[in-house]
Amino acid sequence: MALPPSLRVSFSPQELELIACEELVEIIPLIAMEKTAFISGAYGPLRPPNKAKVPLWMAMNLKLKKKCHIVAPDWLSVEYLQDKLLQETNAEGFSALPLRFAEMSKVLLDVAAEDIPNSDKVRSLLKDIREVRQAKSRDGLKKIDHIELSLANLCAMEINEIRPFYTRAMDVLTHLARSPIADV
Repeated sequence: MALPPSLRVSFSPQELELIACEELVEIIPLIAMEKTAFISGAYGPLRPPNKAKVPLWMAMNLKLKKKCHIVAPDWLSVEYLQDKLLQETNAEGFSALPLRFAEMSKVLLDVAAEDIPNSDKVRSLLKDIREVRQAKSRDGLKKIDHIELSLANLCAMEINEIRPFYTRAMDVLTHLARSPIADV
């Protein structure tokens, strides 16, 4: 449902997934196809068994038609995610993850779980990372001030989730900082 601009403060998760579908991923095509031009660019040629980089939307389309295998990005492996979970639990700040990792991982696990090694473990690790990062965001509320808000390494979905609250909180804090203190 489209909301009027006055009521929209952030993107919906589905809109973020749509934006993430422009990211390039590697596929192993199962069909041959010449270079094809789309609005977003030209992709191909596809020659099995050579890998090719295509947008996620195209990879999903080909995968659903059983015309390719999607190569999982390096960051969507058990080892990488275990390392990031360890960093998240042991370090104060947010660990560096791809900007659209939440959206891309959801789409890839929904469409091509069989192409991702240990997909169940990957899902579990992604959930654990998300919970730790959400807890850090909530703890960040204790340190918020009206001058600066620094939350480095948040992904697009996380920024989108906290934007309405943090925007309003910063407005209130700025207003309080500027207003004169009344005599009692």
